[in-house]
Amino acid sequence: MTDGIDAGELDRRISVRRSALVDDGFSRKKGAPVEFVKRWAKKTDASDGERAKAGATAQQLTTRFLVRYDAKTATITGKDIIVCEGLAYEVTGTKEARGTRVGIEITAMAQPDTTA
Repeated sequence: MTDGIDAGELDRRISVRRSALVDDGFSRKKGAPVEFVKRWAKKTDASDGERAKAGATAQQLTTRFLVRYDAKTATITGKDIIVCEGLAYEVTGTKEARGTRVGIEITAMAQPDTTA
């Protein structure tokens, strides 16, 4: 185990995409998301029981991704998009996991209409 996260747990490659503000000379607008960082992650889909407790009724898939903490993963927010295995996920929350500056747990919802 290294830093509280076993390397074998991180079996998925994810891409974090982020939109930058683009200045067109008149105003600043949100640009198209571009890759910000790639990391190895553990992917865990929320169980039906968890979804029922949360009162979820939609058919959207809620997933948690665990990544190692670093200067870039610590900045992931709800403005970012995670792409994993061709599916795009909207980030709905992040928190530290497994101790201070060990991991980041990213909660995200799959976006079925989004092409990754």
